[in-house]
Amino acid sequence: EGIDSVCHLAAIVGDPACSKFPDEATAINRDAAVALFQACLRKKIHRFVFASTCSNYGKMQDGEGFLTETGALNPVSLYARLKVDFEKYLLETCPKEPVCKTVLRFSTVYGGSPRLRFDLTVNEFTRDAVLKKKLVIYGEQFWRPYCHVYDLARSVACVLDAPENRMNNEVYNVGDTSENYTKKMLVDAIMAAGVACEVSYVQKTEDPRDYRVNFDKISRDLGY
Repeated sequence: EGIDSVCHLAAIVGDPACSKFPDEATAINRDAAVALFQACLRKKIHRFVFASTCSNYGKMQDGEGFLTETGALNPVSLYARLKVDFEKYLLETCPKEPVCKTVLRFSTVYGGSPRLRFDLTVNEFTRDAVLKKKLVIYGEQFWRPYCHVYDLARSVACVLDAPENRMNNEVYNVGDTSENYTKKMLVDAIMAAGVACEVSYVQKTEDPRDYRVNFDKISRDLGY
């Protein structure tokens, strides 16, 4: 009672965890999300915000371009496929349901937290550089957008503060266009911060995730 908005952030997160526990990932990331949305409909919740991922883009076709919210989705992992499945459920199966639905495609997150994750590129590289004094980088040329955990949380608040009639059935990439980095760029930033370590690069031409993302829409519509 008294709840008018639901922000669905829960999931088994990331490619490794979903690959290791595929049945659980499917049950939680897709099936339970559908059940949660149906419960929101029964309770007449006004707004439903879904935390999706830029991993949905997979591998960009144009190596010089930037992907927008209308770009083709090419999920290459179970984690991303399940996110795409639920996005389609919200936006294509249930577009006229009486609840304001907004999808946020998060960049790759980094930053500290009480339960710090080290399956995230920036966190993992920083840990290994500081503690192991050694970095082994596979496919240093591949791109991905990054965003601090605080700023991802702030994007949810931005959506909740915006008028419902502008947010319904909308999709937003969350991040900043200037914060697309290759793996080598991340290493260079860590080294520039004064971390001394040995770095070796392993050539890799096949990486399913290689994408640069444009974030003009969330900046324009929400002032984010």
